[in-house]
Amino acid sequence: MTNYLDFEKPLADIEGKAEELRAMARQNEDMDIEGEASALDEKAIKMMADLYKELSPWRKCQVARHPDRPHCKDYIEALFTEYTPLAGDRNFADDHSVMGGLARLDGTPVVVIGHEKGHDTKSRIERNFGMARPEGYRKAIRLMDLAHRFNLPVITLVDTPGAYPGKGAEERGQSEAIARSTQKCLELGVPLISVIIGEGGSGGAVAFATANRVAMLEHSIYSVISPEGCASILWKDAEKMREAAEALRLTAQDLHKLGVCDEIIPEPIGGAQRAREEVIEAVGEKVSDMLKELSKLDSAALKQDRRKKYLDLGSKGLAA
Repeated sequence: MTNYLDFEKPLADIEGKAEELRAMARQNEDMDIEGEASALDEKAIKMMADLYKELSPWRKCQVARHPDRPHCKDYIEALFTEYTPLAGDRNFADDHSVMGGLARLDGTPVVVIGHEKGHDTKSRIERNFGMARPEGYRKAIRLMDLAHRFNLPVITLVDTPGAYPGKGAEERGQSEAIARSTQKCLELGVPLISVIIGEGGSGGAVAFATANRVAMLEHSIYSVISPEGCASILWKDAEKMREAAEALRLTAQDLHKLGVCDEIIPEPIGGAQRAREEVIEAVGEKVSDMLKELSKLDSAALKQDRRKKYLDLGSKGLAA
C-alpha cells in the first residue's frame, strides 16, 4: 500500500481510480478497461513530474521523512557483503538506533555505521525512531577506533531527526558523546564517507557526518535543527515550519552551494520511496567512486583534507 504525502493527494486520487478499474476488471474478465486505466497512469506520471519538478524546502522535508524510503538496514543488506554487526558501547548498553559493523563493499573491507529508524511500529519503537542515545554514539566511536586500528575505510549512513533528548540520555552525557564522536571523525586516519539518506538532524547527524566526503540524496535534508524546532524558538509557533525550512537552507541543493555537501545523488521522480533498488544502487556507485578517490591519500593527507574541508565551510556560495 502506497503512503502518500499531503501534497500528493491529487496523485493518490488518480492512481486510486486506476487501481479500482483494474480491480473491477479482475473480477469481471469481460470488462476491457486497460485503455482507460493506461490513460490514468499517464496522467499520474505527468502529475508526479509536475509535483516533484521544483519541491519547496518544506516539501523536501516531507519527502526526506517518508516512511517508505530505504533505511540504513536496507542499504547494508543490498550493498554490503559479509556484514558482521557489532553491538554495545562496552560501557552501558547497546543502542538499537545505531547499527554498524564490519563488511565488504565491492570486496573492499570497510566499517559501516548508520542510523536505523525502523519500518513498522514495533521496529520504530525498538530503534527509537532513529534517535541515538549516548551509548549509540559511543558504539560508533568504538567502531571508528576499530577501523583506524585496522586501516579500514568508514562509511556512515545518516538518517536521524536528531539525538534523543530524553532525561536519561542527558544524564549519561549526550552532548559529550556527540562531541567525542565528532572529534573521532576528525581524528581518523582512514577515509570517511558519509551519505545523508533521509534526515540529517542537528548534532546527531554531525557526529557521523564530519567526513572527508559528504553525499546527499536529492531530496534529503541536513540542518542544525528541525524546521518545527526552529519555528518554535524563533516564532513561538511550530506551524511556521514552512518559513523555517526556507530560512534554514537545509536542502541538498543549498548545502552543495555552501560546500557542506560534496555530491548530490539524484532520485527518481517521486522520490527514493518509489524506486528503492535504483536509489540504493546509485548510492553504492557513488560511495565506491569516492572511496577510490580517497584511497589514494595517506593518513596525514586524509586528516588534512578533512580539516581543510571544515575550516573552509561556509565560504563557498555565500553570495548566492
